[in-house]
Amino acid sequence: MVGRADSHVHSSGNYRPMSRRRVTRRAGRRWTRRIVLAIGVYLIACVLASFIQSKLLYFPKRDYDADPTELGLAFEDLTLTTADGMDIAAWYVPHDNPRGSLIFCHGNAGNIAGRLHDVLLLNDMRLNVLIFDYRGFGRSTGRPSEQGTYEDAETAWRYLVDTRGESSDRIVVFGRSLGGAVAIELAGRHEPAGLVIESSFTSIVDIGQLHYWYLPVRWIVTHNYASIEKVPHLTCPKIFFHGSHDGLIPIDNGRRLFEAAAEPKSFVETPGGHTTAGYAFSPEYGKQLAAFLDDVLPD
Repeated sequence: MVGRADSHVHSSGNYRPMSRRRVTRRAGRRWTRRIVLAIGVYLIACVLASFIQSKLLYFPKRDYDADPTELGLAFEDLTLTTADGMDIAAWYVPHDNPRGSLIFCHGNAGNIAGRLHDVLLLNDMRLNVLIFDYRGFGRSTGRPSEQGTYEDAETAWRYLVDTRGESSDRIVVFGRSLGGAVAIELAGRHEPAGLVIESSFTSIVDIGQLHYWYLPVRWIVTHNYASIEKVPHLTCPKIFFHGSHDGLIPIDNGRRLFEAAAEPKSFVETPGGHTTAGYAFSPEYGKQLAAFLDDVLPD
C-alpha cells in the first residue's frame, strides 16, 4: 500500500524531484555557512588567546609558605622600588666569606619561597644570593609583563651595585625557565662575571607554536622574550643546563639557544624534566656549576 501511494504521488505530478543543480547549490550553501562559522569561532579563539595570554604565561603565587630562616639562613627582607614605581619583594642572603654575589631570576610560577633549596645550595657555594619576585608575584606590587620583569631584574642589579657596592665583575646572573630570558636581557644590559641558564627557551613564540600549533602565535603574542636574538651579543662566560626529558621546553630548543650564544659557553644535559633537572638535582651537576663559578669568580 505504501508502494501504491508513492506511485500515485509520482504519477499525479504533485512531486517534482529537485534538480542536481539545486541540490548542489543547497549543499554548497550549507558548507559555506559551516566554513564561515568555523572561521568565526577560530577568530574568536585567536582574539581570546590574545587577551588572556598573560594568564597563560604567568602563574604567580601571593602567599609565602616559608623564608630562609626555615633552612637556617640569615637574610634581609627587602622591598626594592623600580624606576616605574613598583615595589619588588626580595631576599638578600649573605655569606660570611663570599666570592661574589648572584642574582636569581626564577620561573613563571610560584614565588621566591619555592626556591629556598636553590638559595641554600648557591649560598653554600660562597655566594651572596639576591632573589626577587617579579611584579605581581609574592608581595611585589603590579602585574607581570615582559618589560616589567626586565625592569624588576634591573632593579635587583642596581641594588647590588649601588646599595651593596658590589662590582659587576663579581656578580653572576642566574635564570631558570622564563627567568633565563630575564637573565639574558639583564646580562645584555651589563657585563656580569658569568651567566647561568637553566631549562630556558629560544623565544615565547617558538614555544607557543610548539604547544599551540593551531593558533597564529607569531601574530598574537605580545610577550616575546626573544632570547635567541640576544645571546649572540653576550660576551660573558655562559653555562646552560637542560633536562633530557623536558616536555615543556624540549632540550632541542635549549640546544638551539646554546648554539646561538657567543663563546665562551658550555652546555650540560642532565636527566629529568622541566622541574626535575639542573644543577640542584645531582651532586655531579652541582660540581659542574661550582667549577664554572671557580672560573668566573676566582679568589
